[in-house]
Amino acid sequence: MSQGSQTFQIAGVDALQLCREYDTPLYVYDTAKMESQYKRLKKAFKGSKHKINYACKALSNVNVLRFFKQLGSGLDTVSIQEVELGLKAGFDPADIIYTPNGVSIDEIKKAVELGVRINIDNLSILEQFGGLYGGDYPVCIRMNPHIMAGGNVKISVGHIDSKFGISIHQTRHLERLVKSLNIKVEGLHMHTGSDILDVDVFLKGADLLLEVARDFPDLQYIDFGSGFKVAYKPNDISTDIEELGQKMTKMFNTFCKEYGRELEIEFEPGKFLVSEAGYFFCKVNVIKQTTATVFAGVDTGMNHLIRPMFYDAYHHIENISNTNGRKRVYTVVGYICETDTFASDRQINEINEGDILCFHNAGAYCFTMANNYNSRYKPAEVLVHKGKAHLITQRQTLDDILRNQVEIEL
Repeated sequence: MSQGSQTFQIAGVDALQLCREYDTPLYVYDTAKMESQYKRLKKAFKGSKHKINYACKALSNVNVLRFFKQLGSGLDTVSIQEVELGLKAGFDPADIIYTPNGVSIDEIKKAVELGVRINIDNLSILEQFGGLYGGDYPVCIRMNPHIMAGGNVKISVGHIDSKFGISIHQTRHLERLVKSLNIKVEGLHMHTGSDILDVDVFLKGADLLLEVARDFPDLQYIDFGSGFKVAYKPNDISTDIEELGQKMTKMFNTFCKEYGRELEIEFEPGKFLVSEAGYFFCKVNVIKQTTATVFAGVDTGMNHLIRPMFYDAYHHIENISNTNGRKRVYTVVGYICETDTFASDRQINEINEGDILCFHNAGAYCFTMANNYNSRYKPAEVLVHKGKAHLITQRQTLDDILRNQVEIEL
């Protein structure tokens, strides 16, 4: 194992000590970074009546949900299970918006029973909902602006071939349905994709949604989704939230004056709030050199962090056991029986077997997408809050793997 001269710390806590105490692989989250990102977003939109709803699919640990509730955030959910988690975390039903896709009317009915705000994204379910509740239970409508936006086709959800949302070209059909069934539409919503860098692309979608909003007289809020890009690489660029806030606020306030009253502007960030707050630590099991490549094989794989394989996502990797070592070129690979490559031909401080590597930007869509492939255990999670580390998810054991399996006599 290498010995570096600098200590890698998370909010004053020694990361190597955390790895010794809780073992690897290990996810660690910093609440101070979550809070600074939340406050930055709030400040950017301070010129309008606004609400931030944390998109809990990014990182759904109940302790993280409670932390955002303490900050004053609402909650964006996409499943009835996330709704139940939000209620467990203490959110008021009115502060939870439920935006499912492709679910049955039965799941929608469960959300009604729980009293949360409901966002419907297709005409079929909307018609069934109207037949059941009429104007007794207000809804939000998710529109599809037909804009291709996002860092990867798999996270671009507002284009013409997307399964998400009701097409803006179906607005007249939507209006007739709302009128005939006496549906009370309290909000409109859109989400074009993730990793949107161009502020003008976001504004274009917002302008289209505001045009639709003019035909709905009972609105209380308009939800513009999220998708703000965060920096993944050193010196990487990200969405200029301050520019977006200034331009969106001006656009929205002008619309509200024309609409005749003040509405609430809402956003549902996930990655923006937690991505940079997360770190993923793993241990190097083996250095394997072939005729063409030097592999660093680690004690984790696509079962714990699938984003590089699934989205071609870049995660900055740092050898925290050898912070001052000379740079060498490695391909970092996992221990799963698949080609689970985290990074190819990446310059990293010299790695030896036993070293601890840190994956940055591991707060969003990392642990929440982890699985038990190869019957491997899911890792532990630790939350660093006010200079103290708290275990918030225990590492799995074989009992967890077998918990729901039913053994039979054969």
